Amino acid sequence: MGADKAYDTKDFVTTARELNVTAHVTKNAKGRRSNLDRRTTRHPGYAISLSRRWLVEKSFGWLKQTGPLHQTKYRGLEKVDWAFVFSCAAHNLLRLPKLMAQSQSARFGEQCG
Repeated sequence: MGADKAYDTKDFVTTARELNVTAHVTKNAKGRRSNLDRRTTRHPGYAISLSRRWLVEKSFGWLKQTGPLHQTKYRGLEKVDWAFVFSCAAHNLLRLPKLMAQSQSARFGEQCG
């Protein structure tokens, strides 16, 4: 499970371990000792999780800043869920041309290589 450095607390890390969940939390070593030890940070998955976190954060940032999720106008879980799904679809449509170009260049490289 990924989380930011605000979750680098003894209670959170201990509870996650009790639930058999590996907490991929960013270390908060600024002015104090981190609560993560080598049991978590030694695995390659931890480094991958931290390096790829921006991919998820980038999408949520777009949904909050550009999309309508900064402050929703809807009340009720059903309506807010609809707005979230609709916003995610719009974000994917904006990303589609770039993803298609990457896919075509990868196929072209396979044919030429």
